[in-house]
Amino acid sequence: MIVHGGRTLQGEVFISGSKNSALPILAATLLTRDHCIIENVPDLSDIHYMLTILSMLGCEVERASGVVQVKASHIKTEAPYEIVRKMRASVCILGPLLGREHAATVSLPGGCVIGDRPIDLHLRGFEELGATVQVKGGDIHVLASHLQGATINLRGKYGPTVLGTGNIMMAAVLADGMTVIEGAAEEPEVIDLAEVLMKMGAKIHGVGTSRIVIEGVKELHGFTHTVIPDRIEAGTFLIAGAIAGKKLTVRHIIPKHLDALLRALQEAGFDLTSKKESITITSNGPKKPLHIETLPFPGFATDLQAQLCAMLSTIEGVSTMTEHIFPQRFMHLAELKRMGANIELNGATATIIGVHQLSGAPVMASDLRASAALVLAALAADGPTEISRVYHIDRGYEGIDKKLNKLGARIERVSPDISF
Repeated sequence: MIVHGGRTLQGEVFISGSKNSALPILAATLLTRDHCIIENVPDLSDIHYMLTILSMLGCEVERASGVVQVKASHIKTEAPYEIVRKMRASVCILGPLLGREHAATVSLPGGCVIGDRPIDLHLRGFEELGATVQVKGGDIHVLASHLQGATINLRGKYGPTVLGTGNIMMAAVLADGMTVIEGAAEEPEVIDLAEVLMKMGAKIHGVGTSRIVIEGVKELHGFTHTVIPDRIEAGTFLIAGAIAGKKLTVRHIIPKHLDALLRALQEAGFDLTSKKESITITSNGPKKPLHIETLPFPGFATDLQAQLCAMLSTIEGVSTMTEHIFPQRFMHLAELKRMGANIELNGATATIIGVHQLSGAPVMASDLRASAALVLAALAADGPTEISRVYHIDRGYEGIDKKLNKLGARIERVSPDISF
């Protein structure tokens, strides 16, 4: 991807459905033999991988214009390595397979390289529900004669596990008795999944708090559901408006999902106008440095950390960014420094001294959000920036280059030169 910097963004952009909601919701279709309809599903490579997994498990899958239909009448319980390895979120099929079939074999997942992201909390939760867990030959084997409700604490070293909360919910809805999840994640994506499960007939209380109570039921039925807007994509475009925009409106969003980012942008000196389903960001006057710490929702999202680092590298003064969720998630800093950013990393805190101008340079994306940060930095840079490995960005952003081009950017995709 080649980004020609120095162009001003303005206009409006429409946000796609949430990847992090859609993936576990698609997995939840494994809990029933009935027909399920999911609307507002983004066109992303991660979604494609999940649909492929569902098909390989025996589901009937149809997809057209953002609508996915799944019918899991007869399913297998084993997901092979060749597809699971491509996406870490594929681990979320463990919960529904265990809940419905009391057995699952799933290869240890891959995904982006942003440090240690263990699934031990998922597996411990399954064990507390009565399952036997064995990791052998790169595969996770989970087996239970039956599942029994239990009290499970999912708070890990760096806070609650979002995917783990969803996984345990999906297993527990068909368990005998009551399950209490302490230290549950409170993210909007967890709430979205819970709403789907309740549409299916599950009995769940306390969603959106750190304590979720689930009363097991005998069976679940089909559903129709519209996936919530992607708050991370929305935040990325708001930061794009901050770093290279004049007046930019982000539409089809839920503003309360972005409260922490909005506070940061206002503190930095940007003007924000929030309506029911849109936010407009306007750049007027000098900007101030920030001191940000990533935290579980409703704190500042780790998935927006890299993008904000790109913005802060262009704001005069000294800013700091402390990463509490994934302390090793700073691989983008070396690439930003290639573009002229002045950044020092000490442990889990990056000190960012704003520079007057970034410069275009050849850079390499290391993961999904790092790739977005490099695109944002390139928008503000002098000259062209060539970003390689942009397949990362297609995992989580639906046509980000096309959307930015409509706002006034100049971004082109080219085939890589692989000659030697």
